[in-house]
Amino acid sequence: MSEECLLSLRDIRFEYDAGATVLNSLSMQVAPASITAILGPNGTGKTTLLNTIFGFLEPQHGEILLNGQDIRQYSRKQLSQLVGFVPQTEHIPFNFTVFEYILLGRTPFMGIFNMPAKGDYLVAESMIELFHISHIKDRPITELSGGEQQLVLLARALAQEPQVLLLDEPTTHLDLGNTAVILNTLKDLVKRDVTVIFTTHDPQVAVFCADQLVLMKQGRVLSAGKLEDILTSEWLSQVYGVDIWVEEVRNHKVVLLP
Repeated sequence: MSEECLLSLRDIRFEYDAGATVLNSLSMQVAPASITAILGPNGTGKTTLLNTIFGFLEPQHGEILLNGQDIRQYSRKQLSQLVGFVPQTEHIPFNFTVFEYILLGRTPFMGIFNMPAKGDYLVAESMIELFHISHIKDRPITELSGGEQQLVLLARALAQEPQVLLLDEPTTHLDLGNTAVILNTLKDLVKRDVTVIFTTHDPQVAVFCADQLVLMKQGRVLSAGKLEDILTSEWLSQVYGVDIWVEEVRNHKVVLLP
């Protein structure tokens, strides 16, 4: 594995019990302190891919290396200290307040019977400040809007202080204001040496903050590399099966349908 490769997936194959192959001979590499957008149509295996990286799902074939070590060699606690995950939606069985829920992000650093320490509270408070959500910190998370919940989910994941942050469609159901907050936060995380990997079906979201792009189709990586090289009319048209134009507007790529 290259010294500039933090995460490496090699020949990954995954299928569910029904026998349908979701990921098929998938390989990709992710550099440290980068933002990688995984782009592709619905049903192409993007969410399954994130779940294999996080260790929720174990591939039937291939290996996933983090810092040069197979993720199966990490304990669940060790992996949770290194990798944070923000799903599209999350079932929350208890009526936690926003602050209590963000504090759960510190769980990987606590013993089974230990209570949060002062440092854990300080980290949770810093997440409240980062996302400017002090006005809702005492509200039950189940009473928040979809956009507010998404901010809190991200704050909880960042409270883990992860080396790698995985996000599944992080801007789904968000208005433009909250979308800007999320994407600008992702760009700021790279300055803290956090490696960000997120899925999206919206090429314009990738344009806003990603420097690396992975195009997926039918469980395979169709193309991967620097965003400016991969985000082209030809590649996007091939991924989505329709004619798509990519134009330059004020030095930014804009994706257009004819």
